[in-house]
Amino acid sequence: MNNDVTRRRFVGAISASAATVLIGGLSKLVTAATTSIMKSTFPVGGDLSVNRLGFGAMRITGEGIWGWPPDRENAKKVLRRAVDLGVNLIDTADAYGPETSELLIAEALHPYPTGLVIATKGGLTRPGPGSWVPNCRPEYLSQCVDKSLKRLKLERIDVYQLHTVDRKVPIEDSLGALKKAQDAGKIRHVGLSNVTTQEIERAKKVLPIVSIQNRYNIEDRDSEDVLSYCEKEKMGFLPWAPVGGNGRGSLTKSGNPLEAEAKRHNVTPVQLALAWLLQKSQVMLPIPGTANIAHLEENMAAAKLQLTPEEWKEIEGKVTA
Repeated sequence: MNNDVTRRRFVGAISASAATVLIGGLSKLVTAATTSIMKSTFPVGGDLSVNRLGFGAMRITGEGIWGWPPDRENAKKVLRRAVDLGVNLIDTADAYGPETSELLIAEALHPYPTGLVIATKGGLTRPGPGSWVPNCRPEYLSQCVDKSLKRLKLERIDVYQLHTVDRKVPIEDSLGALKKAQDAGKIRHVGLSNVTTQEIERAKKVLPIVSIQNRYNIEDRDSEDVLSYCEKEKMGFLPWAPVGGNGRGSLTKSGNPLEAEAKRHNVTPVQLALAWLLQKSQVMLPIPGTANIAHLEENMAAAKLQLTPEEWKEIEGKVTA
């Protein structure tokens, strides 16, 4: 076995198909003789143990995150396969579709397996495809919670996240509505999305905050200070656009800055980007999304990739150079 393969540590096998993708066509999965020091789970809110690589359910909807997907049955198969592969954290929002993502999750997975955590969000409205308009008025958020409960067929939402900060509404007022819902037993834990550290501090004066969801990936680290805050406070950090989204900066497109390094390590750029996130911080909970089962299996296999600190430093240097 050559040295390039032995220095990577792959712990266990997710599935035969995922393993084949992960090692770039080699005949078998290489299992490390030692245990990884990277923790594979994180206790959201201190009491919800989730596997750190989750699934984002935004892209199981139609084009433009609007309406039903072209193949509804395939979307449900993707959700079921995610759970089969060990996902027990699914992130969604009432704005995805709108509503269709939550409805598909219930159609595919209810009654839910024990330990599955569904995190949803409210506070963004969808006037049309590609359009996202904040509405974090307390009365609107109260309705959002009730409607998400109904669509997801839940009595209590494990993690409910304020999808954004509405500049027309003080964050204290928005979170006051979520606190009332929490006090009524409709929400277990509350998280925030698209926020600054200052906004987190304001929010924590209203109620406990267990997680933050901001844009973050190996090329876009504008929320580095928020990630550091989460590490200090032991809060989960869910990076959205973990592989750069669908725009020009997407790591799924050819010519991306990880391409050469990924080829050198016999993985895809997407796998390398997800593995980097997992090794970057123990509070990191990536939620890559896809409507394709093969891509899902490829994403999940990234959790088994282990490189040395020196190798990660070299990769980071080439991306930021």
